[in-house]
Amino acid sequence: MQRLASSLLVALSLALPIPAAATTQDEILRAAVLPGWRSDSGTHIAALRLTLAPGWKTYWRSPGDAGIPPLFDWAGSENVRSVRFHWPRPHVFDLNGMQSIGYKGELVLPLEVTAIDASQPIRLRANVELGVCRDICIPAALTLDAALPLQGAADAVIDAALRQRPQTGREAGMAGIACQIEPIADGLRLTTAIDMPALGQDEVVVLEPGQGSVWASDSVSARQGNRLTATTELVAASGQPFALDRSKLTVTVLGPDRAVEIRGCPAP
Repeated sequence: MQRLASSLLVALSLALPIPAAATTQDEILRAAVLPGWRSDSGTHIAALRLTLAPGWKTYWRSPGDAGIPPLFDWAGSENVRSVRFHWPRPHVFDLNGMQSIGYKGELVLPLEVTAIDASQPIRLRANVELGVCRDICIPAALTLDAALPLQGAADAVIDAALRQRPQTGREAGMAGIACQIEPIADGLRLTTAIDMPALGQDEVVVLEPGQGSVWASDSVSARQGNRLTATTELVAASGQPFALDRSKLTVTVLGPDRAVEIRGCPAP
C-alpha cells in the first residue's frame, strides 16, 4: 500500500493549482464536440477535440505514475446507452525521472455512442475532469453539451484520429503472449512475455488491470530478439494478494511511431 499511496501523493502534488494570476484554464485549453456521423452498424461516431496552448499536455486513459487520469461523466445525456472511446496512440513523456503518457498540442478523441433508440436524436452531455500540464499541472473541468445529427457527415479530422489507433496483436505480427503471476507482500507481480517484432527503440509496455481498485506500477521491460518481456507490480486496495481476472487485462506496447494493444493475457 505504501507504493500506491506514494503514487497518489505524486499525482496530487503535480495537480496543485498554480497561482490564479499566472494563467487560467481558458488560456490553456479549448474543447469542442465534433458531431460526426451514424455508422453502418447504427452507432454514432463523434469526437471530443481538445486544443492545448503551446507546451501544455494532457493525459491518456492510463497516464503513468506522473500523470492524472481523465474522468468522464455522461449522466446528463439523452438517448445514450453507452459511450466507447477510441484512443489514438499516445506519447511517452519523461520528467524528473518519472514517466507520464499523453498528448501535446491537440487530442481528437473519437467517441462511439450507442443510442437507446437509434431512430431518435442523441444529446451528448458530459462533465469531464482532466489534468493539463507544462512545468506544473492544474486540474481542468469541462462541461460539454452537443446534439448529434441523425445522419451527419464524414469528418476528416475524426477519421484521421481513428487511423491513429494502436494496432491489434495480429496486425503487428504477434505470435503469442503469456503472463506469469506471483504473489508479493501487498499484491501481485505480473511478468508479461510477448513474441512480436520490435516497434523500434525505447518500447514502453503499459499494463491495465481492468479492475478499478487495482493500481499498476510502471513496467520494467527488456527485449531479446522477437521476445519482449515486462514486469509490473499490481496493488489492490486491500494491500494483499488478490484474484486477477486475466481476461480483463490490457497490454499496450508503445513505440516511437506506432503502438499495439492486446486484450487478455493467458497463463504460460
